[in-house]
Amino acid sequence: MEPVAEHQQQLRSLRDFLLVYNRLTELCFRHCVSNLNYRLLTGREESCLDACAGKLLRANHRLVSAYVALMPAIVQRRGQAAREGPGAPPDPRGDPSAGGAGT
Repeated sequence: MEPVAEHQQQLRSLRDFLLVYNRLTELCFRHCVSNLNYRLLTGREESCLDACAGKLLRANHRLVSAYVALMPAIVQRRGQAAREGPGAPPDPRGDPSAGGAGT
């Protein structure tokens, strides 16, 4: 991979991470913090934030794991479609919505 392309990929990865982090922070803050009159969080707010962040991080890890597991099949299907040309009918075995053997 070229240094420029690699740098752009790293920037995209950082941007994606920051978007997820910011969204997680906003969701958990709105859900858990109810009193802004004090500098410190209450014990209840802290435990709520811990549980909320943990739950969202576990969900994110599961989504990423599923994406990583499915990506090789998607790339293979795209490569096969590119080799067969634009006029070739799609293979229903590789399309989960078609109900073929790929599901």
